[in-house]
Amino acid sequence: MSKTIAIANQKGGVGKTTTAINLSAALAAKGKKVLVIDMDPQGNTTSGFGIEKNELENTVYELILGECSVRECLIENVIENLSMIPSNINLAAAEIELIGTDQKEYILKNEVDWIKNQYDYIIIDCPPSLSMLTVNAMTTADAVLVPIQCEYYALEGLSQLIHTVNLVRERLNPTLNIEGILFTMYDGRTNLSMQVVENVKSHLEHRIYRTMIPRNIRLAEAPSYGMPINVYDPKSTGAESYMALADEIMGEEE
Repeated sequence: MSKTIAIANQKGGVGKTTTAINLSAALAAKGKKVLVIDMDPQGNTTSGFGIEKNELENTVYELILGECSVRECLIENVIENLSMIPSNINLAAAEIELIGTDQKEYILKNEVDWIKNQYDYIIIDCPPSLSMLTVNAMTTADAVLVPIQCEYYALEGLSQLIHTVNLVRERLNPTLNIEGILFTMYDGRTNLSMQVVENVKSHLEHRIYRTMIPRNIRLAEAPSYGMPINVYDPKSTGAESYMALADEIMGEEE
């Protein structure tokens, strides 16, 4: 049984891409078959796996416009057990090109349905906006994982995201739910990080993951080497945290 998780938050810089790369790599390291879909025109998840994004013939953009099949844009075995549908800056134009297209909210879902059963997990990295690309990710997904940075404005924009998830559930994807809230860039030495966690817990009835992703230099360095953290520095606290998060997510299925 395949599970599709969209990683979304319209705020930038909260650790969406870091989580997409490292959670999917951790699940793959635990023997799960994983597909990563990069829905962000910045293409940082693509380059974070060492793929030269600007030299690709077929990406999620060509897929959405019907110019290639899902198999033609799939890059298999980027690392062991992990395949990818990549992205680059071309995707920024998709929103405009889809104006007037029927059922445009379901384009990604209809394509992914062809290959969905080959994977245990499909992880979708969403852009930092509540755009048609994010809506496509949410109609494809079973659940939304929301990374939140441990900073003063953490809750800002969260109600908007929850509202969007609820709208998508009502109108487009009745099975969608919020998988959980993930704290990123956590620093246990600061009162602020602890206050943010308490504040979010008191305001939300959604599940909050026990695992928190710490501020970690190695985690920040890994993408520039085109490697997930569990390959770049498997003994770092960042790698251990994403392995623990993978265990939490897998634990729900058992």
